[in-house]
Amino acid sequence: MSESKSPTLWRRYLSFPLIWKMVIALAGGVAAGLGIATLDLQDTVLPILDPLGEIFLRLLQMVIFPLIVTTLISGVTSISPKRLGRIGTKIVAFYLVTSALAVSLGLGLALLVSPGAGLRMPGEPADAADVPPISETLLNIVPDNPFEALSDGNVLGVMFCALLFGLALAFMLESENDEHRELALLLRRGVEGAMELVFKVINGILQYAPVGVFALIAVVMAETGFDAIGPLLKLTGVVYGAIITQMVVYVVIMLLFRVKVGRFLAAAKDPVLTGFVTRSSSGTLPVSTRAAEKMGVKEGVYGFTLPLGSAINMDGTAIYVGAATVFVADITGVELTIGQLATVVLIGVLASIGTAGVPGAGLLMLSMTITSVGLPMAPVALVAGIDAVLDMARTAGNVAGDLVGTRLVAGSEEGMFQEPDESVPDASVTGSDDPGTKVPVVENAASDSERTPTKVEDLT
Repeated sequence: MSESKSPTLWRRYLSFPLIWKMVIALAGGVAAGLGIATLDLQDTVLPILDPLGEIFLRLLQMVIFPLIVTTLISGVTSISPKRLGRIGTKIVAFYLVTSALAVSLGLGLALLVSPGAGLRMPGEPADAADVPPISETLLNIVPDNPFEALSDGNVLGVMFCALLFGLALAFMLESENDEHRELALLLRRGVEGAMELVFKVINGILQYAPVGVFALIAVVMAETGFDAIGPLLKLTGVVYGAIITQMVVYVVIMLLFRVKVGRFLAAAKDPVLTGFVTRSSSGTLPVSTRAAEKMGVKEGVYGFTLPLGSAINMDGTAIYVGAATVFVADITGVELTIGQLATVVLIGVLASIGTAGVPGAGLLMLSMTITSVGLPMAPVALVAGIDAVLDMARTAGNVAGDLVGTRLVAGSEEGMFQEPDESVPDASVTGSDDPGTKVPVVENAASDSERTPTKVEDLT
């Protein structure tokens, strides 16, 4: 009987939504930690829980570099250089600039509020690594030895190499030389195979995540008691407040370009709310597409910009990474330098290209950033415990950014935008002979933190 029941229980565990496993782990960790503190059992129980939490942190760090190399190369090669004409250049520039603005906004608001102030985790300040001056950081972006960059943990250097090789491979794929193109296709299949392998590993780590989060939260609560609850609430407020501020910035940008904001908001509210509820930018694509049509954007623009945005644009996640990095620095007692802040902004922009479609994208982006600026990983467990709550807001921010960029680019291109009251619905706009045809909403879509990547060319 035991042999027949074990697989069933395991399958039930795997099929249970990750968000609820994390919520249960968070609640259980808080309760267990407070119980340990109340009964004064720290010396007995914490030596058992500590290794379980440390394993989770090490697993996160283990996949960072395989993830960077495979996803960045694959992400860059998914965009045909021929498609990066006027529309492609404009939308990529918009996504990169707004991502930089978003991570700066998250950093700035968090620095003002100091969400982690007053909370300390034993031994963390001594564990924080020394960070080189900004001039050395900039030089390290171009490593003289990519393998040394890997061994030294040079995140920016590894990203630069991956982007460079990804661009070279993208041009090989467009080569007129048949032999070069065949080799490029073979190389890309190899990269995609390696990427899928990394995803399998990450999926396994995410199944262990509730155990790690339970252990880490229990240890923190046993050491700090109720002191951790206030900082977590402050971090949540900072992330939501920064995303709302980013929305206001979008409105200001649209006003500068004479966009009718009322009409935009009326069309955009459905995909933004859908993203908030489903926590999935890619799952919201059908709703976003319908919204773009209602705005008057032609398929020649939204057919490229919206799938691309779901692949490389993560304004909400960039805000989360900036705010959470300050939160970790507050807890560890480290005052972030200008060089460290610049590194956070740069990694927030570059990492969004490679990790947007990766399971656990926000948490992995945060792990990359924490590693690159020399902060210890242990406080990340606190953020992981409330990640689902933060994920809803950051997905809504991601979707809103995609739609704003799409509307602005369409308005700047002749013939690519027409006011809805001036347009006549037809098959080219609605995607059907029936003007009233609705684009179906994707239900039960994987969240931004759980979904697997979708190639841009598969969607356009």
